[in-house]
Amino acid sequence: QVQLVESGGGVVQTGGSLRLSCAASGTIYDITAVAWYRQAPGKEREWVAGIRGGGSTEYADSAKGRFTASRGKAKNTVYLQMNSLKLEDTGVYYCNPRFSWAPQGYWGQGTQVTVSS
Repeated sequence: QVQLVESGGGVVQTGGSLRLSCAASGTIYDITAVAWYRQAPGKEREWVAGIRGGGSTEYADSAKGRFTASRGKAKNTVYLQMNSLKLEDTGVYYCNPRFSWAPQGYWGQGTQVTVSS
């Protein structure tokens, strides 16, 4: 029903930046929000940021001031701009778009972010 493609991950040194993309296709309507999560090795998946249908954004304390969630002009793509990356930002990043008809949303395959010293 919904296909997601996350991209933009890679290896970056501490202090560097990356921009992650999440492109959705298929049955996409009535999007209520898109959340970004990450999962570090050996840890549980954690919420990082979110952007609501109206455009407002929220961030985990660890991401505030460094990450920015935004939507593309096409509205089927969202971005996560990550600046001043730290070692602890390493992990697989997932987007999770949620719909009025599917509150739990959908998950993509994730994109690996590795921050090295």
